[in-house]
Amino acid sequence: MGKRRCVPPLEPKLAAGCCGVKKPKLSGSGTHSHGNQATTLPGSSSGPLQNHQHADGSNGRENISDLTLGPANSPITRMNPTSGALSPLSRSNGTTNSTKNLVVTAEMCCYCFDVLYCHLYGFPQPRLPRFTNDPYPLFVTWKTGRDKRLRGCIGTFSAMNLHSGLREYTLTSALKDSRFPPLTREELPKLFCSVSLLTNFEDASDYLDWEVGIHGIRIEFINEKGVKRTATYLPEVAKEQDWDQIQTIDSLLRKGGFKAPITNDFRKTIKLTRYRSEKVTISYSEYMASRQHCFQNGTLHAPPLYNHYS
Repeated sequence: MGKRRCVPPLEPKLAAGCCGVKKPKLSGSGTHSHGNQATTLPGSSSGPLQNHQHADGSNGRENISDLTLGPANSPITRMNPTSGALSPLSRSNGTTNSTKNLVVTAEMCCYCFDVLYCHLYGFPQPRLPRFTNDPYPLFVTWKTGRDKRLRGCIGTFSAMNLHSGLREYTLTSALKDSRFPPLTREELPKLFCSVSLLTNFEDASDYLDWEVGIHGIRIEFINEKGVKRTATYLPEVAKEQDWDQIQTIDSLLRKGGFKAPITNDFRKTIKLTRYRSEKVTISYSEYMASRQHCFQNGTLHAPPLYNHYS
């Protein structure tokens, strides 16, 4: 059994990606090489970086990005401790079941849309919302179209106050995910926004001490050059990709930049942290319906939150 932690371990802030889009299932051989995986750094202008990680201690930040198995399709993250755990998610699009009250709400996604809308149309940024401003690790994910193709996903394992954290990662994920061009006004009507809050961090007893579809995982390992690397997937990724535990671990190793053959002995050296998440998703049309009083004939006449929260 894993050792329970309510919060991530103390470490420098880091940015990483950890969600995915449905792609063909990996082979079951247990040793995989994904030549087209890409690692994305927040704010990078050089495009996807193949299997790249900053080593711990590099400028006080550690960068991890999500799996890309073809056209770009993942997120990015950061980490720091917070006091208190998140509540498990009982919403249908979440990853845990519980009757406890949720922290994550659809209004958080509406706020993300507000921030992005105001930025793209040149309005002043909206006022701060009314939902809790407690600190949590978080991710903001943008998907587009009927097939919900990933369009940007960046988040943080650092516990950030939700008002400033969601505002920051709304724009970072929409505009600075180097796997994608910045989002534009024209794309707004086809967008879906998801907010994920991370909770229940536990030290796993080994690399198999977690459940597909239940836990997100973050691994630490020493690469072939003797440098410590990390990589992470949100709880939904392995299930969406139809991977088993070994395939997920091996994909994370490749995502983290490990290029040597993957053996079972090497897998046993991995330090794994598991966690859960709350997640909520809304479409642009749902957002517009919630902000209808701010719009006339499809045109925004005032930044949404200046009306909505005043």
